[in-house]
Amino acid sequence: MKSDLHKTVSLVTGAARGIGLAIADRLAANGSAVIYTDVDADELEKTVASRAGAAGYRMDITDTGEIGEVLERVLESRGRIDLLVNNAGVNTLDHRVTIDEFPRAEWDRIVDIDLTGTWEVSRAFAAAMRRQGSGRIVNILSVVGLVPLRLQCPFVAAKAGLVNLTKAMALELAPFGILVNGIAPGSIMTDGTRELFYGEGGKFHDKVQRFMEHIPLARPGTPDEIAVAVQFLADPENTYTNGHILTVDGGWTAGYAREF
Repeated sequence: MKSDLHKTVSLVTGAARGIGLAIADRLAANGSAVIYTDVDADELEKTVASRAGAAGYRMDITDTGEIGEVLERVLESRGRIDLLVNNAGVNTLDHRVTIDEFPRAEWDRIVDIDLTGTWEVSRAFAAAMRRQGSGRIVNILSVVGLVPLRLQCPFVAAKAGLVNLTKAMALELAPFGILVNGIAPGSIMTDGTRELFYGEGGKFHDKVQRFMEHIPLARPGTPDEIAVAVQFLADPENTYTNGHILTVDGGWTAGYAREF
């Protein structure tokens, strides 16, 4: 799949590794001038150094000062921003417990990053897009925002909030030439899911087979399969998709795949 993204400037959050890295690389491969951002400065530096001509800035999406500084640098160096991909987010590895046992501090951390952080980045970059009269925003969500899973209530709540935040943004920003859409990945093979499920020493490795029985394709997705979906929404010829949540989950949420 090829898109003509030349003359566009894109910024991806959480782009030092995993899904964000795959998205940023695919956009760059199709001609966009991509800004890689991540809160992990060391990993980001290695990522950018290994990609000729790539630009990258450390950005904590919960720090409005850093968000503003990065936006200013992008506009000074590139003159515009055409695509924002809100990919940065976290979940919990150590607190897979019911709501009555879930620590308030961990709730605050996840919601602050996954929901409020995305809102902060979006409102800053939307202002710049309004001034130029065009732009696109793609929010990376999760199928758990559509169909909840147990033992991760703050992640479920934050991603569910992002679903309707995406739609609200689409309603508000369309009159200014800005399209806003979301992508809801299923289980994707990243460092995090490998640590939990797919690695031999994964914390929940014993549950992988049961997990796969719920996915018609019977496998996890890859980061690049999410990147392809972002490319579709970013393609200049895709001009009428707005407020849409594109599920990329191997059929997980289509219905019951298991026999009963």
